[in-house]
Amino acid sequence: TGVPRTAFEKVDDAATVKRYTGVTGSVALHIPWDRVDDWQAFAAYAGERGLLIGGINSNTFQDQDYKLGSLCHPSAAVRAKAVSAIVECCEIAAATGSRAVKVWLGDGTNYPGQDDMRWRRHRLVEGLREVYPHLPPGVRMLLEYKLYEPALYSTDVQDWGQSLSVCRAVGEMATVCVDTGHHAMGVNIEQIVAILLAEGALGGFDLNDKKYGDDDLMVGSIDPYQLFRIAHEMVNAMRDDTDPIAQRCANETVYMLDQCHNIEPKIPAIIRSVMNFQEAVAKALLVNRDALLAAQAAGDVLEANRLLADAFASDVRPLLAQLRTARSLPADPYRAYLDSGEMEARAAARAGGTPAGWG
Repeated sequence: TGVPRTAFEKVDDAATVKRYTGVTGSVALHIPWDRVDDWQAFAAYAGERGLLIGGINSNTFQDQDYKLGSLCHPSAAVRAKAVSAIVECCEIAAATGSRAVKVWLGDGTNYPGQDDMRWRRHRLVEGLREVYPHLPPGVRMLLEYKLYEPALYSTDVQDWGQSLSVCRAVGEMATVCVDTGHHAMGVNIEQIVAILLAEGALGGFDLNDKKYGDDDLMVGSIDPYQLFRIAHEMVNAMRDDTDPIAQRCANETVYMLDQCHNIEPKIPAIIRSVMNFQEAVAKALLVNRDALLAAQAAGDVLEANRLLADAFASDVRPLLAQLRTARSLPADPYRAYLDSGEMEARAAARAGGTPAGWG
């Protein structure tokens, strides 16, 4: 109930989250779902509400033409259509001041022999190279990967290594996007993050949580310790003056909440997600880096692990509440929103409308 019916209402919702949390300063768009007639006016509308336009996400998977792929499709005409769709996202980024164009492809095959996997790779690189010159100055291309779905035999950008190798073939402004739900069970995501930081190739995160597949649950709702470990790698790199490549990469990484709220109201779920991520980062900041480096150098396995475990076990909620109060924000944004009556008013105002997005 109360879901946004237009891109402008999405901005209103994002501004509401920022008003309660104080930290969500941009709103990502998905094209064509969020297409508007006047992009500069739309960016101005967001700016009036204290928001920047975040990542521009391309959709080259929903159209029936893309059932055999988009940039990897055997048909040159379909590939050209996909290139044009991503180029449009670059143009929208230029018009709105966005700093990132994100590409996720549903490309792959379902059967052995369905297509030539090597040639699909060539088509992918060729297509992204066509898009690359259209990136506005200073705007990065973020290439997302996914273990499976919707293609179940082979996926054309299946893991971080495939994404990284494609990015290197495309250009230095092409970087990897890590969706925390797009991995096999038990994969060490924080190690992937550490490697991409070391390579200076981490462009951004799509933050969510999972139990089995790509569940798109609220971030930190299933495995908060994993979220903490990822946050620790980011904080660790930000503090490491001896590794300027990783340090710069960590400071430039962008974060997006990529979640699917089917049974819970969206805005309070987003607020909860923001608070969960804040707690993970706050705990990561509590890790004594000097003591950790000393324990690692001494081979003191138990002490090194204790330093992380103790930081994670710390209750940072009172401190975060104090910080919010000092900034004239609600100490508990989630409870404040629920008590405000805004959720009920929003649902009543939008009753009977058609939700924007997939459809």
